[in-house]
Amino acid sequence: MTAATGVKVCGLKNTEIINQLHGLAISEVGFVLAPSRRQVTPEQAGELLRAVRLLRSDKGEPVQAVGVVVNAPLDELKAVLAAAPLDVLQLHGDETPEFCNAVKQLGVKVWKVFSLSAGDSGDNVITGNSSVSSESGGTPGPLALLAPYKGSIDGVLIDTAGGGTGRPFDWRNIPAYREAAHELGLPLYVAGGLHAGNVEDLLGFKPDGVDVSSSVETDGVKDIVKIRAFVERVKES
Repeated sequence: MTAATGVKVCGLKNTEIINQLHGLAISEVGFVLAPSRRQVTPEQAGELLRAVRLLRSDKGEPVQAVGVVVNAPLDELKAVLAAAPLDVLQLHGDETPEFCNAVKQLGVKVWKVFSLSAGDSGDNVITGNSSVSSESGGTPGPLALLAPYKGSIDGVLIDTAGGGTGRPFDWRNIPAYREAAHELGLPLYVAGGLHAGNVEDLLGFKPDGVDVSSSVETDGVKDIVKIRAFVERVKES
């Protein structure tokens, strides 16, 4: 793993697992604040955040806390940050550049998610909950898609549509998104169907970070053995 490669473990729900992440090569942990079986309330996220603030990566660096939200109104996000002063809000819906900029004014970093359907070769790009059809050549390329968000976000994450599905999209899309993100001065994280058995192949596409959730669970609960195996596989690649 290069120094630039981040690892985010998403969907955490209990302090015990968070405590066991200390010393691992993890850069971010994520709390799902949107409707999901992994959802936590802002108050619960605030309690979990106390444990996160004690975490250090394998390099002794603080671990950032990310809150995942979908089309949440600004007032709701203000309330979230009052209960849980997160480092990053990950916007997983149809948020506009103007809205993302307003969120940044709350004093938090903003990551915007752009989703691709499972197995998508790029013919249909999905942003938030809306599909942009390629009929009559209308699909925007990654740079055209991301460019309006320049200055309004701090990071880009591409994921399989629906999020938390455990299914990958076509990774051949990654280089174009990485190039577009870097042209705008933004890091690119990749999520969707990642696990210890395939992440080494993904890293060949050189994303800036990877985001894992469902594959490091056993019966729907985060499994520290699986988390460690994933992180070690990334670190060794």
